Amino acid sequence: MLAKVSELPELVLLDLKLPKIDGLEVLRRLRGDPRTKLLPVVVLTSSKQDEDLIQSYELGANSYVRKPVEFEAFLEAVRKLGLYWLVLNERPPTR
Repeated sequence: MLAKVSELPELVLLDLKLPKIDGLEVLRRLRGDPRTKLLPVVVLTSSKQDEDLIQSYELGANSYVRKPVEFEAFLEAVRKLGLYWLVLNERPPTR
């Protein structure tokens, strides 16, 4: 069963290091599906590999953010990401 547009998230925070499937593969699938093609995806990862950054943008990530190591700094980064992507950013209208 396909998800309705109204059931989709407003934003995806995607880690590249996932247990069963690579985050880049998740991004590839999101961009390959017409329902999620325009969904904002922020790669939020600890990876410092230039290749991960380049591939993320090549696959259609909207942003690439390295996770802060300290927990409080991580919470602040997520708060700021939410403020920008969910409040300030203008998304394209749904079709």
